[in-house]
Amino acid sequence: MFGTKQQLRLAGKGRQAFGPAPAACRRRSARSVVVRATASSNLNENLGFQTMRDGVKVAAAESLLTPRFYTTDFAEMEELFSDQINPNLDMAELESCLQEFRNDYNKTHFVRNETFKAAADKVTGPTRKIFIEFLERSCTAEFSGFLLYKELARRLKTSSPKVAEMFLLMSRDEARHAGFINKALSDFNLALDLGFLTKNRTYTYFKPKFIIYATFLSEKIGYWRYISIYRHLQRNPDNQFYPLFEYFENWCQDENRHGDFLAACLKARPELLDTFEAKLWSKFFCLSVYITMYLNDHQRTKFYESLGLTTRQFNQHVIIETNKSTERLFPVVPDVEDPWFFEQLNRMVDVNTKLASLDADTNMPAFFKTLAKLPFQERLAAYVIQMLFCKDKQVGSVDIDGSAASQRLAF
Repeated sequence: MFGTKQQLRLAGKGRQAFGPAPAACRRRSARSVVVRATASSNLNENLGFQTMRDGVKVAAAESLLTPRFYTTDFAEMEELFSDQINPNLDMAELESCLQEFRNDYNKTHFVRNETFKAAADKVTGPTRKIFIEFLERSCTAEFSGFLLYKELARRLKTSSPKVAEMFLLMSRDEARHAGFINKALSDFNLALDLGFLTKNRTYTYFKPKFIIYATFLSEKIGYWRYISIYRHLQRNPDNQFYPLFEYFENWCQDENRHGDFLAACLKARPELLDTFEAKLWSKFFCLSVYITMYLNDHQRTKFYESLGLTTRQFNQHVIIETNKSTERLFPVVPDVEDPWFFEQLNRMVDVNTKLASLDADTNMPAFFKTLAKLPFQERLAAYVIQMLFCKDKQVGSVDIDGSAASQRLAF
């Protein structure tokens, strides 16, 4: 989920292509999806990965920038969409989304072939390491969405059966994505024990409305990431070293449909979009998602370079396009095309890089490392606070009375 609806057209002034020149929650809600590698290989030796048992990888340590598992106040979520409590709930757009989910356009899309394992065996050294890390993060994010959506479906089944069915069908999509990626990991002689993760991962609590804001942004930014990578590789096929990327075009449409459904959830409860509080939260969650993505991806710039991408240009493109999508719904978004915005993000990357270097220093005693990190942590926190006051744009859906967009229709 924090998984991700992609177009890779760069529009606007002065933009350039981001690539180089063409060349504890309810644990019982999830089923364990474990893929065990059947072949042994020394290709993973010296890459630094630990295994729980043969072919099953120890999950990466959790941090502020790793994908999270979420839980919420399910009783309050029931109240948001209860047919009894909210008899005037506007279900028209939600029911349109439900029909799209029922059509299940990607039912037969995720079919593997013999090229997967053969391609994986050709990926070696640092590229192999960073790609395995990418697969793990992606699998964890998709599986996180599955767990959350499945539990929401179970809890809403009585109070709002149609909304419950939509969450159930979204969990179906996320389970497919997670399973497909985990099978890809097995091509590299590793996989995740997703059942173990379900029981042992730390769950982050968000209030229901925050869950909707955050997952909407997660799905939309996932769309733009997937389609941007897909279209770049279509133009530069020599950089496509593994067939998983060929599935991104249809895959990202699942992300887009999920985002559209969550947008419909917000519009069905206009108080989540048309109040002063909603404006504050809208900007806050945009900044949280954009900052997390930017810092996370710049820590793994070698992965994007392996695809022939320029990390900074790719990330800026994804954020700009995600923000354009979000403008159609949220009442306020940060003005990401103000030059200061990315200048500030780049300053944050520089500080975060120094923190990462200190973390990687195995020779420095822990006490001195903690002291050495303090000034950088303080500077990073100061940059984050400054971002909260960045220039913003008053926008929003024309469907919501009182939004800046609806008011402009009068002129």
